[in-house]
Amino acid sequence: MALLSVNINKFALIRNARGTNHPDLLDICRKCLCFGADGITVHPRPDERHAKFSDLSPIKKLVNEFNNAEFNIEGYPTESFIEKVISVKPNQVTLVPDPPNALTSSFGWDCEKHRDFLSTVIKKFQDNGIRVSIFISPSIDTLTNLKHITPNRVELYTYDYAKNYESNNKKAIEQYLKVVEFLQDQFSSIELNAGHDLNLINLKYFLSQIPTIKEVSIGHALVCDTFEFGLEQTLKKYLSLAHS
Repeated sequence: MALLSVNINKFALIRNARGTNHPDLLDICRKCLCFGADGITVHPRPDERHAKFSDLSPIKKLVNEFNNAEFNIEGYPTESFIEKVISVKPNQVTLVPDPPNALTSSFGWDCEKHRDFLSTVIKKFQDNGIRVSIFISPSIDTLTNLKHITPNRVELYTYDYAKNYESNNKKAIEQYLKVVEFLQDQFSSIELNAGHDLNLINLKYFLSQIPTIKEVSIGHALVCDTFEFGLEQTLKKYLSLAHS
């Protein structure tokens, strides 16, 4: 069973479009958790076009009202980001390597190139009691120095899987299985998350092939499905797949 963390960035984007508090992001978070979501994910970018840094503390306070619910903050670890995340103390921080002006996260960390930087940053979070996950591409070549970085988890970037799923699902999952086998063989203490373009069509197969996934973070597809099914029914559909 994988836990479902709802990425609320797209809800925040709609809110920000009119400069008002509609939809109310805290209300969205509360409804997601009441409808069964296991956690909330936000990715506050430097331009705050989605979630804002001022959203973090209120969301953390809300999540704390729900037993076993978790708060996950994604982002590139600038000094400002590190300071703000440590002050909020979410359950998990997911570090992504994309630059500040990126439209979305589109590649994982190179653990060889960023070894020293990641080691220092990860220790700061862990010393403050925050679980650390790092975004990785499905490529063993970028993971050889993972033992020197020691994150608690890695998040598999699933764009390539999602893009190729409908044409050939077995081929689409192939590289991910190789990476998971490598991780389990070399770094058995590091747990697995997954996210990016997972949806109602491709989620079940992905989790059936990699049953050790601890958490999936889903936002864009979930928000799109909400327009068709409504938030409660959409959450039920995703939870039935993640928890099966």
